[in-house]
Amino acid sequence: LVQPFKQVFRELYVPTQDEADKDESRRYSGYQIQVRQTLATLRSRGWVADYESGLRKVFHKQGVVVTLYARADWFSPSDAEAPAIEYVSFNRTRGIEPLHISDIDPVLYSEVMRDVDLTVSIAFVGGVDPETGQSTRELRAAIVRCTAEMLKLNNVRVDGNFAFIKGTLAEYTVHLGSAIVRQKGGNEIPIIPVHSSQRGKLYLPFVDEDPKTVEIVSKVVLLAEDNKLKDPTILQWIERQ
Repeated sequence: LVQPFKQVFRELYVPTQDEADKDESRRYSGYQIQVRQTLATLRSRGWVADYESGLRKVFHKQGVVVTLYARADWFSPSDAEAPAIEYVSFNRTRGIEPLHISDIDPVLYSEVMRDVDLTVSIAFVGGVDPETGQSTRELRAAIVRCTAEMLKLNNVRVDGNFAFIKGTLAEYTVHLGSAIVRQKGGNEIPIIPVHSSQRGKLYLPFVDEDPKTVEIVSKVVLLAEDNKLKDPTILQWIERQ
């Protein structure tokens, strides 16, 4: 399968009224994150670790440097550590004058917040935050709806934090935050995404920046056409109606 809608959905993050005259955003303050996952996620988005500042991303063309601050050791990450995000700051690459968020290119601000929201979604302590950022949930819901419409999957609907699928073998839900699959009645069905090179395993074929969104969309499509399932491991978990 090819994902023809890649990059169609770009959530727009706008500053709150409280942020406009400040040089930092605290909208993700207090979220505890896993250091290793945070590093992996943000490095793929162009962020680098700095001994003094923490995680930084420089926009040379706009002359802006962004810093994600959390009390963490980014160079020797420990699984025992669970730092909380404190703030995201915006500064000029040259000069010492304060850079207010209201003076920042809206697209630049939106992309930075999208990076942080993605990080919270992936690296929240304990797995995926059950209260994943609203923008992330809304984006995933929109992608699921669009996918169902494009593939003519009339047995898929989205309501709240879940995608509901009425398959041939059973009915299922997929959580838009954790990607956990449950059969109607509460039985969890363990479907684990793995690389295609691992033969005998399920291959989820979509390609996107956010692996959790990819996993959710792939599971929805898979279960919407459960009559085509061949994997014996998945089939044995499904209690057929």
